[in-house]
Amino acid sequence: MSEIVPITKPGSRPVPPPAMKQDNTFPSEVISLPSKGWFYPENTPLATGQLELKPMTAREEDILTSKNLIQKGVVLDKLLESLIIEKAINPNDMFNCDRNAAFVAIRRMAYGDDYKASISCPKCGVDNPLTIDLGKMDNKPFPFETYPKGKNEFEFTLPVSKKAVTFRLLTKKDEDGIDAELKALQKVSTEVTSEITTRLKSVIIALDGNPDKVAIRRFADEMRAGDSLALRNHIRSMTPDIDMSFDFQCRSCGVERREDVPLGVSFFWPNG
Repeated sequence: MSEIVPITKPGSRPVPPPAMKQDNTFPSEVISLPSKGWFYPENTPLATGQLELKPMTAREEDILTSKNLIQKGVVLDKLLESLIIEKAINPNDMFNCDRNAAFVAIRRMAYGDDYKASISCPKCGVDNPLTIDLGKMDNKPFPFETYPKGKNEFEFTLPVSKKAVTFRLLTKKDEDGIDAELKALQKVSTEVTSEITTRLKSVIIALDGNPDKVAIRRFADEMRAGDSLALRNHIRSMTPDIDMSFDFQCRSCGVERREDVPLGVSFFWPNG
């Protein structure tokens, strides 16, 4: 059997574990959110830019193995809900970037930095067992100071139509709404998924300063392909996040590329 070689990023430095905090009942850890809390309403706990988590116990393992929760697609929501100490925080109100950082911290707290996984080579199809060092994952740099604090609104001028769109970062609740709308549309027609237009209708909150939802939905359906691609690329490039990518090299054909660590229920099991 081939030796599993840790995958690391050249020139990267290990990320220190989240700060440890102790109370009378159990140890907890405080992590820094990738969003720094910058775009949450300032009167909410998430605006502090930090999240306090308790370590997983056998109770959380019960959550992760619940077939009912897995089938409903809410197992990770319930996991976060159980481990976030500040109960005023609803995990569905969190941006995906902050949820990702929380999941990485939870995994590190429970089982350490080494995450054993297997990736199928996109070129030759060979499965590659590897060990990913979660301690080397850090928050991506982001120019927070160029945006007003407490306001989840961003401007972008579309290159083709020259329309000025105002868009927002999506929370888990928003993502669930998109999924629900897509499922409803699939019942009407299975030929077209409408995923791009449905997502655009949710992410855009104003068009040339006009917040009219009917006008936005109509524009999203008719948006030029060049504008749609440019907007989606812009949103992707300017969204704060934790860097979940790592350098991958196939042990069989030698192909090299960047891959992302998948986040699923198996992420929380040391042999999963």
